Amino acid sequence: MTLRIHLSGEDLARVRVAPAADPLWEVLLSLHLLGRRQGIAMFGGWRKQARQALAPDLRLLFALAPPWGYSADFLTPPGAPGDIDSAVEMVLATPRRRLRGDIGQLAGRSTPDLADLGHGRLPALRRLGTSMRSYHRHAVAPYWSSVDTAVRAERARLAREFLGGGAEAALAALRPFALWQPPVLSLPLHPADRDVHLDGRGLVLIPSFFCYRAPTTLQDPTGPQVLVYPVRHDPAWLTHDPAQPSRALRRLLGGTRASVLAAVADAPATTTGLARRTGISPASASEHARTLQNAGLLTASRQGNRVYHVLTELGARLLRGSAPSD
Repeated sequence: MTLRIHLSGEDLARVRVAPAADPLWEVLLSLHLLGRRQGIAMFGGWRKQARQALAPDLRLLFALAPPWGYSADFLTPPGAPGDIDSAVEMVLATPRRRLRGDIGQLAGRSTPDLADLGHGRLPALRRLGTSMRSYHRHAVAPYWSSVDTAVRAERARLAREFLGGGAEAALAALRPFALWQPPVLSLPLHPADRDVHLDGRGLVLIPSFFCYRAPTTLQDPTGPQVLVYPVRHDPAWLTHDPAQPSRALRRLLGGTRASVLAAVADAPATTTGLARRTGISPASASEHARTLQNAGLLTASRQGNRVYHVLTELGARLLRGSAPSD
């Protein structure tokens, strides 16, 4: 089946690339991967680690985002913030009418929890927020350095296409996931066979680390249109990524704190940059950095009006798995 996106001249003028990796799309698409047996070479190791680390009760989240078929659109609102805490709050602020509509499309999956969520009941919303944050903390945040690096590389590639030939060159560069034959962008691996006319809404391109093989879109025909598609990455990324904290280090420091430490392995970062690299809020990044600094694993360096977090020798040795000498 093929999804065909029709772009007018106005739509082409409004094609843009998302400014960074989107934590909500990475949560959703990694949930899909977790429930499938696809991409064993590329994601098998991650899948095993994630399953070992995840909390046992994520039924509500999996009910909203099953491995196949429709997932609730409200889980990935357009324009969500780049840190997971703010992004989850945006999800939880979804109007009740939208909650009911999206949940109503989850055919055959009616449960009391979904019914409560569809009515916007506070306990159900709290459970969803807790599940999303817990899932992100254990299955996405520890790998955010790899996610961020791959998405940055893809954004840079598309930026070169935009500079050289405008939006049409960027759309043509989406092969083999999408085929640009003006004025139609075709997605040959999409599960739906239909036509989408943007009618001046434009198109947001969202490169995604955990998107596997086939691009995806929102089903809502009225809101901003997005195209989420796979980045290019090494199948052995989990093994060869020097910035990926080991399982032992994640157990020692906690998954998020280990990711914060690994995020400055290649280059120092401000608190804002650290939050972007790890997919957490600036407040959370500041707290974790302060704890790591108190432990002697990071230090602070002021350059003009900015303060950068810098890896210490002890922090570098811990990332390498070397024992410190007395």
